[in-house]
Amino acid sequence: MWGQAMWPVSLECGDVVLRPIKYRDKAEWTQVRARNAAWLQPWEASNPIGQGQLPTFGGMVRSLNLQAREAAALPFIITERFPGQKKPAIVGQLTVSSIMWGSAMTATLGYWVDQDRAGRGIVPTAVALATDHCFKTLGLHRMEINIRPENAASLRVVEKLGFRDEGLRPRFLHINGEWADHRSFALTSEEVPEGILARWLARR
Repeated sequence: MWGQAMWPVSLECGDVVLRPIKYRDKAEWTQVRARNAAWLQPWEASNPIGQGQLPTFGGMVRSLNLQAREAAALPFIITERFPGQKKPAIVGQLTVSSIMWGSAMTATLGYWVDQDRAGRGIVPTAVALATDHCFKTLGLHRMEINIRPENAASLRVVEKLGFRDEGLRPRFLHINGEWADHRSFALTSEEVPEGILARWLARR
């Protein structure tokens, strides 16, 4: 099921390109994150253990790469092609995590995007690309996305893609310094036989 052909992998549709996160992304990634600090802070994961800190960029990449080698995660950077630029620019991040094989065949997906690029269809396209890859190439059966009820922008993403609302999970994740409620959304492969990307592009 899992092998060299499965990871690393790059996925693309139009100007949107998903590729593996790399150590050499640090400068550009840090710049994008700093510019979007206020935009992202309300939705940021935090460490619930006292004064515990989240990992550094290098620590994050090491952890994600280890999870990828163990077939437990797909750590993507979201990039976008711009006219006149030699390479696509980093505009966000998307991670497929908590991949479970066996009788579950499920995963969880999370993402963030540069505020300047929000509302342009980049995130729905990226989510659709990653979900199709998980369903069609990896053979997973279910994809889950958990969103704060107050996060209107992310709620629009799952609405556009037709993810099912599976209800509220009280105090589900530690976000921005406190345990926060989330709404859980999911799709199974049977619900999108044509592929979620094809359905999304047809509805745009």
